[in-house]
Amino acid sequence: MRVLALDYGSARCGCAVCDPTGTLAMPLAPVDRPASRRGLSRLRALVESLGAERVVVGLPVSLSGQDSEQTRQARAFAAALAGELPVEVELFDERFTTVIARRNGGRAAEDSRAAAHLLEGWLARAQSPAREPAGG
Repeated sequence: MRVLALDYGSARCGCAVCDPTGTLAMPLAPVDRPASRRGLSRLRALVESLGAERVVVGLPVSLSGQDSEQTRQARAFAAALAGELPVEVELFDERFTTVIARRNGGRAAEDSRAAAHLLEGWLARAQSPAREPAGG
């Protein structure tokens, strides 16, 4: 399944996509002002051109797991995006993805490298076998 991951920011949204096997996450060019009409249109076109079957939006929760203003903005963006796209939009914890992207460096935009780390985390969780409840 092809998945598009987004590291949402009001000014710029990092983007990354996985290969069709769901193994590799690759950063793409970021989308400016993603919540604007033009930004949403660009994301819709990106989903279509990539053949993405799902979009994962990073949820910036605090270290304690509490919501912040950024968390509320990301939730609102994901809800707006879900209304614009023919595919499922899901939120996924993005703690530390920007820090990892900054430390690891690379040629792609930092926001998109963070989206790639977000996608790697999501893919790892999605591919792990379901755990049986304790006691059987």
